[in-house]
Amino acid sequence: MTRILIIEDEPRIAAFVSRGLANAGYETTIIDDGVEGLAAALRGDGDLVLLDVGLPGIDGFDVLRELRARGSLVPVIMLTARSSTRDTVDGLDAGANDYVAKPFTFEELLARVRSRLREAAPTTGVSVGHGDVHLDILARRATVAGREVDLSAREFALAEQFLRNPGRVLTREHLLRSVWALDFDPGSNVVDVYVRYLRGKLGSARIVTVRGAGYRWE
Repeated sequence: MTRILIIEDEPRIAAFVSRGLANAGYETTIIDDGVEGLAAALRGDGDLVLLDVGLPGIDGFDVLRELRARGSLVPVIMLTARSSTRDTVDGLDAGANDYVAKPFTFEELLARVRSRLREAAPTTGVSVGHGDVHLDILARRATVAGREVDLSAREFALAEQFLRNPGRVLTREHLLRSVWALDFDPGSNVVDVYVRYLRGKLGSARIVTVRGAGYRWE
């Protein structure tokens, strides 16, 4: 049975989420402290982690950074009352696989859980590339002209979208759905922020802005 680790210090929310996930066929464990939650996640107590930002001990961002620093690839969905673009970017850049703002419906959360678990399944594509930019999907390694480039998890996923669709205009809506599993928010500039990050690491001329449409990998 798939195990979900819920690191959440609000008893009402934790119980609501745990009950719904149990009814959907998942095994759940609730931890209400950041330090204990980090230890449980590092032990591999969950196949996916639902992580609150505001935790006693250490906050969710620090839990996530420590998980990734120690090499854990467990899928993490952050749960938070903070919904600003800056907070979203911080969470995703720290290595979160998804970001759900409170209040949320259980149906939305369950869909995100299923999606992230599917993503965590072994991938069939070993590598993808275009020109002198190559991504090793299994090793999560990016190279430009043979030189390794350090990409965050979200930058890597965005680069993969471009390299699998060279010459095609990708809209912001498409990228938000494919990389972040988010519905389009006309007020969000998350895609633009990460395109800027990629341009800085892979080369500014490689990703072209198509005014009024989106972005294209040249």
